Amino acid sequence: MQNNNTSHPAAAARFFSSIDKNDENTIQCGLCPRSCLLAPGQSGHCRVRSNNKGKAALPFYGFVTSLALDPIEKKPLYHFRPGTEIFSVGFAGCNLHCPFCQNWRISQQTDIPGRAYSPKELITTALKTGTPALAYTYSEPLVHIEFLLDCMKEARKAGVANVIVSNGCINENAAEEVLELTDAANIDLKCFSEETYAKVLGGDLATVTSFIRKAIEKGVHTEITTLVVPGLNDSQTELNLCRDFIAELKSGEIPWHLSAYHPDWKWKAPRTEPEFIIKTAARMR
Repeated sequence: MQNNNTSHPAAAARFFSSIDKNDENTIQCGLCPRSCLLAPGQSGHCRVRSNNKGKAALPFYGFVTSLALDPIEKKPLYHFRPGTEIFSVGFAGCNLHCPFCQNWRISQQTDIPGRAYSPKELITTALKTGTPALAYTYSEPLVHIEFLLDCMKEARKAGVANVIVSNGCINENAAEEVLELTDAANIDLKCFSEETYAKVLGGDLATVTSFIRKAIEKGVHTEITTLVVPGLNDSQTELNLCRDFIAELKSGEIPWHLSAYHPDWKWKAPRTEPEFIIKTAARMR
């Protein structure tokens, strides 16, 4: 299905660089560790950051695929304004390609229904719901960092809290900027294996752990989620490594959510048994 996104010429693409004098039309995206090299007409692994005739382009700036009013606990955030509702905004694209992605219909493709919003229009829409916070969520919001920064500044002016739900896989300079405007975050810690992050997910564990540390340093209310996937990250050793990392962050004060996987997209392993989650959570205390 075709989307009805329209371009925003005024939206300046950032976190890109040119390569060398011999190939002036090739550019490199420096937003995340993938460091995608883009020839004219190409998009990065995220599908939403592009090279348009040698210039960095954001063809999906402001393109929104999902709007919903959620309990804040659904993010999941259990210790940030509990019992309230939050206005949730979803986008298209992601810089990771987790084969078990539960939101793959919007994270792994861009030819989907949606419409473009300006930052002011989106914040106005959020304000109409009467909720005190806005979540950038569902797919990976940080691949749209230029739009996020514009929206987050508008939200701050309007007294609306900024919440990000993210894989945390962006480089330090971009992380610094977005976390300055973030009030709360739920960050995925998908496993504690560099090999799994690199070979299965297309990400980088060190970048994610750095993002988590940076969020805490910035005073962002931080909660962490691990989707427990049988045969991938459900060993006692690996879950212990996740626990130990989180425990060292802030005297064990960072909430850690263990979520149950179900077969989806390319991953067909049996679902995570609820009893396993319950026993694991009890053992981790």
